[in-house]
Amino acid sequence: MAHLNDPEVIKRLLTTPARWAVVGLSNNPRRVALSVSRYMMDQRGMEVIPVNLKGEDVHGQQGYRKLADIPGGIDVVNCFVNSHKVGPVVDQAIEVGAKAVWLQLGVIDEAAAERAKAAGLDVVMDTCPKIEAPALGL
Repeated sequence: MAHLNDPEVIKRLLTTPARWAVVGLSNNPRRVALSVSRYMMDQRGMEVIPVNLKGEDVHGQQGYRKLADIPGGIDVVNCFVNSHKVGPVVDQAIEVGAKAVWLQLGVIDEAAAERAKAAGLDVVMDTCPKIEAPALGL
């Protein structure tokens, strides 16, 4: 069965202050993750934790190479990776005890979404906070 996003889950995730680990966030200005993560910090009041291959800092926030390296827990794992690479990221989110995964616009993995739901995580797939917030009047 195809995943359907729940507007109430989206609204709660976008309005509840939380720690968002953003996988695929780097300082590359050509990548949309940079502007979306800045929006999440400035407009939604979220703490953003960059996760990228180099573990580089972004927006003045300490970067990490993998979710398991982040101290203090993660609320939402926001995935800016290709669909064929997102399954292991979702599995890592489950392993570290994240409360939700958000697969960005164009990132679709039904099996990973089902694994996350079965583990008790909220799942949002194939959309972007910068699209959903205005659509929900936020």
